[in-house]
Amino acid sequence: MISISLPSGIQLSGIVTIVVTFLLGLLIGVLVKELIKVGIVLLIIVVLLYALGYIHPSFIQYALHQAGVVAQQAYSYAQEYKNIIPYTSIAFIIGFVIGLWKG
Repeated sequence: MISISLPSGIQLSGIVTIVVTFLLGLLIGVLVKELIKVGIVLLIIVVLLYALGYIHPSFIQYALHQAGVVAQQAYSYAQEYKNIIPYTSIAFIIGFVIGLWKG
């Protein structure tokens, strides 16, 4: 069995907490980056369809209204989980930035 001696004052549970927080930030950063990519692709598709005459401006107005309704629902849903995510932790922030940058 391998024995790891930690410096005094550092516990294994603290290290595990930091690593899990970092990984959570990394995964959320990658998720946000991918959602931004999908949003940009959808915007390009809508602009092309409008430019080619396949969709009417009133449809775009309706779609934006529906997107606003869905965004409000998503915001209220996200508020329920706001206290679960450790977004004030430096390990989370570092993981989030790396996820956005390299993800």
